[in-house]
Amino acid sequence: MSKKQASKRYRKGLELVDKKKSYPLKSAVEVLTKFPKAKFNESIDLAFKLGVDPKQSDQMVRGTVPLPHGSGKTVKVLVFARPGQSADAARAAGAEYVGFEDMIKKCVEGWSDFDVAIATPEAMIEVRKLGKVLGPRGLMPNPKTGTVTDDTARAVKEVKAGRVEFKVDKGGNVHVPVGKASFQAGQIEENARAVIDAVAKSKPSSSKGQFIVTCTISATMSPGVRVDVREFLAAA
Repeated sequence: MSKKQASKRYRKGLELVDKKKSYPLKSAVEVLTKFPKAKFNESIDLAFKLGVDPKQSDQMVRGTVPLPHGSGKTVKVLVFARPGQSADAARAAGAEYVGFEDMIKKCVEGWSDFDVAIATPEAMIEVRKLGKVLGPRGLMPNPKTGTVTDDTARAVKEVKAGRVEFKVDKGGNVHVPVGKASFQAGQIEENARAVIDAVAKSKPSSSKGQFIVTCTISATMSPGVRVDVREFLAAA
């Protein structure tokens, strides 16, 4: 697709949205679904600007949330587990890759053909050493996100079903996928509602002032539509 084609479609999308307005979630999704479509199944994402200082350890925002209708993405899962019950359960649950020393060695060598890594607490003793390799890619297993557990089968199934992780970056931003352009508007709305609600409820007690500064929903090749999140903040 040429830049000329893309910019033409993008401009048509801009004509459908008021950039100065924050839309109720349902209305924001309705606007989004009216945008001209790309020639591929675009991802739908939520982008948040949070009123926190990520440099402060007590203002980190991180968590997971199950999407009611899944993410629309095929998720490849790696499970670090010694041979035994946890490893067998992970394979039975659909994990693409299961192993221990062999998988650690592959990761050290630069392999990263997976989307989520899960580890048993026992395996984490060694997997922890992969922090410099997996950490920058956002692939490090973490108890707070349910990816360090002995119940590997449950973890694999939840990830496969559409559980997504969110984490604030150094700029105070959070990006979370909430579906695909092929989803029905109602499915996108319900997924987005689950994510906004989870992020709103993750406000650190040390964070003062407005927590969610802005929230925008967009497709891969579309303009963003600002979402009014006051109802979620009030509920949280």
